[in-house]
Amino acid sequence: MKILHTSDWHLGRSLYGNKRYDEFTAYLEWLGETIKKEQIDILLVAGDVFDNTTPGSHAQELYYRFLCRIAGCNCQHIVIIAGNHDSPSFLEAPKELLKIINVHVIGNVAENIEKEILSLDNKNNEPGIIIGAVPYLRENEMRKPEAGETFDDKNQKLKEGIANHYSAITKKALEIKNNFKKEKKKNIPIILMGHLFTAEGKTTDGDGVRELYVGSLAHVKAGIFSDCVDYVALGHLHISQKVGKKENIRYSGSPLPIGFGEAKQQKQVIIVEFPEVIDYDMKITEINIPCFQRLELIKGDILKIQKRINELENDDEKVYIEIQYTGDDVIANLKEKVDKLTSGTKLEVLRIKNKQFINIALKQNKQEETLDELTEEDVFKRCLNANEIPEEQQKAFQPLFSEVMNRITSNKTK
Repeated sequence: MKILHTSDWHLGRSLYGNKRYDEFTAYLEWLGETIKKEQIDILLVAGDVFDNTTPGSHAQELYYRFLCRIAGCNCQHIVIIAGNHDSPSFLEAPKELLKIINVHVIGNVAENIEKEILSLDNKNNEPGIIIGAVPYLRENEMRKPEAGETFDDKNQKLKEGIANHYSAITKKALEIKNNFKKEKKKNIPIILMGHLFTAEGKTTDGDGVRELYVGSLAHVKAGIFSDCVDYVALGHLHISQKVGKKENIRYSGSPLPIGFGEAKQQKQVIIVEFPEVIDYDMKITEINIPCFQRLELIKGDILKIQKRINELENDDEKVYIEIQYTGDDVIANLKEKVDKLTSGTKLEVLRIKNKQFINIALKQNKQEETLDELTEEDVFKRCLNANEIPEEQQKAFQPLFSEVMNRITSNKTK
C-alpha cells in the first residue's frame, strides 16, 4: 500500500495582489499525474486546503475538479483534515456526498473520537490501514478557561489537551489494530494526521504561517506521538522537515512557495509505502515538486540590484521579484529606476522595500514632547538622523526640502 502525504495547498492565496491560479492548477495537475505514475493508493492532505475560511469560486473549482479527477484513477481513498486557515463547516458541508467517491473529510473535532478514526480497505477489500485523522485543534476545544489562570497555566493546559486527544485517538486505533490482528492474523499500520506546530519546527520569514498563539503556546513536542504509530503526517509548517529527527514524523511542507522567503526551498511531497506482509518494513521517499513560477528575492544596494536584474533578464524566463533595498544612500526614485531596468523584460517586480523609508521615527529628546511642538524642519532633520543619513547627504537634501515646503506654502495661500 502506497500513501502520498501533502498539505498546505492554500488554494486562492495571492502574492501581493497577484493571483496564482495558474500555479495552483499546474501543481494539482502534476500531483494527479504523480498519483497515477506512483500508483498511490491513499492521498493524505494534512490541512490548509484553502487560504481562508471563505474561498472564492475559482479556488473551489480547482479543489472539486481535482477530487473528481483522482476519484477516477487508481487512488482508492483521499483523506482530508481541516487546518487553521480552513473553515471546518465549509469543508464538511459536502462530506456525505464526497464519501461516495471515497473522499473522507474531517473538519471538526468529534465528540465521539471514533469518528476521527478511519479503517480503510486495501485492494482486496480488507482493512489495510488505520488512520487517525485529527483536524486542527483549537484552544476552546482543548481546554476550559478558569478564573485566575496565568499565561503558563493556559499554555500547559492547552498542550495537555492536545496530547490527551492524540493519546485517545492512538489508543483506540491500536485497539482496532489488535482486534484485526487477532482475527485475521495480519498486521496493519497506523497513521496519524495532524495540523499543528511542533517545538523546534523550522519556519522562514514571510512563509505565511500564522501564529495564533504567543511565544511557545501550543508548540507540542514530538513525544506526544506514540511509538506504536507507524507514520505521522503533519501540516501547518511550510518547510518539508522531520520532527525531532524522527524519520516517521514529518511535515510535507507547502507545495508552492507562499512568500518570497520560501523562494529557494525545494518543495516536496512524501510517499510512504507499506508492503503487504505481516511484518512490514516501511519505506519513505521524498518526491521533489517542480517550480511552476520562479520567485526571486533581491537584497542589497542599487549596484547589486542592477546586477541581479541584468542576470535574470539574460535567463529569458518569467520571474516574480521582490526587492529589498539595503544600501546606505537614500534613493527617492528607486521604483522608477527598477521600472526602467525591467521594462521590456519577462521580469515582474511585485514589491519594493526601501529600508531608508521604513520605520522612520522621530527621536524625541523629552518624553512629554509632542509633534505639535516641532516645526516641519525639526521633523525633517529627525527623520534624516533616525535613518542615519550621512552629513554630506543631509546638506544636499536641505535645499530640496526647502523647495518642497515653499511649494506647499504657496499652494495654501492660493
